[in-house]
Amino acid sequence: MELNHLIRLYVIGLTILIIAILANGIIGKLGLKSWYGFIELLSKNGSTAFRQLTVIDYLWLFIGYPLVLGFGYWLGDKLFHLLFG
Repeated sequence: MELNHLIRLYVIGLTILIIAILANGIIGKLGLKSWYGFIELLSKNGSTAFRQLTVIDYLWLFIGYPLVLGFGYWLGDKLFHLLFG
């Protein structure tokens, strides 16, 4: 694999990681479930955990979070091209 490609993947991955950490921090402050919180709830309560989520939790987990991570990919790709042409 070409070094330039590996650097691009690293920059994108790092950007996604930073965005995910920020998103989880903000979501925690807002009182919504993160994937970590949901998995913990699932391991404690089994399938009844699904009934303990709000509509907003579902919207965040299955629509918002993937969009935020996708934004992290896009931002990382733009950052790579800005830095390395």
